[in-house]
Amino acid sequence: MYACLSKYLRTVLLLVISALLVVACNRIDLAYRNLDMLVPWSLNDYLSMNRQQKTWLNERLKQQLAWHCRTQLPGYLTWIDEIQAMVASNAITDQQLQVRTEEARQAIAKVADQITPSAAELLRSMDDEQVREMREAFADDIRERQAKYVNTPLARQIERRAERMEKRLSTWLGELSPQQRLRVMTWSQGLGEQNRQWIANRAHWQAQFSAAMEQRHSDSFEPRLEILLKKRESLWTPEYRIAFQRTEQEARRLLVDVMAQSSEQQRQHLEQKLAQVRQSFSELKCLKG
Repeated sequence: MYACLSKYLRTVLLLVISALLVVACNRIDLAYRNLDMLVPWSLNDYLSMNRQQKTWLNERLKQQLAWHCRTQLPGYLTWIDEIQAMVASNAITDQQLQVRTEEARQAIAKVADQITPSAAELLRSMDDEQVREMREAFADDIRERQAKYVNTPLARQIERRAERMEKRLSTWLGELSPQQRLRVMTWSQGLGEQNRQWIANRAHWQAQFSAAMEQRHSDSFEPRLEILLKKRESLWTPEYRIAFQRTEQEARRLLVDVMAQSSEQQRQHLEQKLAQVRQSFSELKCLKG
């Protein structure tokens, strides 16, 4: 449940583009009401909170969700309208996708900016045992990802990456054509061993977060947390920075090509999915209020 919910926000913000990255939850209204954290990572995955901390977090989340629905969701509706117009005109270009991606980044940054003070307050309340458990959870996370995404033959990594992409694209377009599946495989082959840089960078970020937690009672903690949550790119490893730029570029190229190869039926399927997402948002009680 928590994994689906933490992916949900990114799906909302990146909608079509994030079809390359995540799978949307089926019940948007339910997911939104139960969203566990409005950040690109889930505290619940790594921190074991006591009853008092959970109660505090639940109350604070109510406030954050009310702010998010009142001030951010209207902009998402406009964003979806722009995506729908792109699909309807059947003219999705690399330039358009860059604009939509930057808009999504800005939306994520606004959320990160809003929740950072609350995150700092919660993290300061963690005791040494909770921080130790967090470090162990980080280590387990990296081991699991290494086993799943790196410690397999490269040919198998490429095959699995293509399978995941096909599944994600099919969520929005329906069944892919042989030509589209071939393009997905070519995309996956071109990325090579990018999994290695991705996981190494993830471990690098986690190590810096753990170091910051050792200073959670100092005045320097919240400024450091702001960098960790709001300016994550500034902390990337040089290898990952290069890999990310290339991966993002190749993802846009893939989407442009797949849409250029799309059938009328697939575009109708995508328009229907977008319309469903928009309707689900527009019917949220908090938005109407």
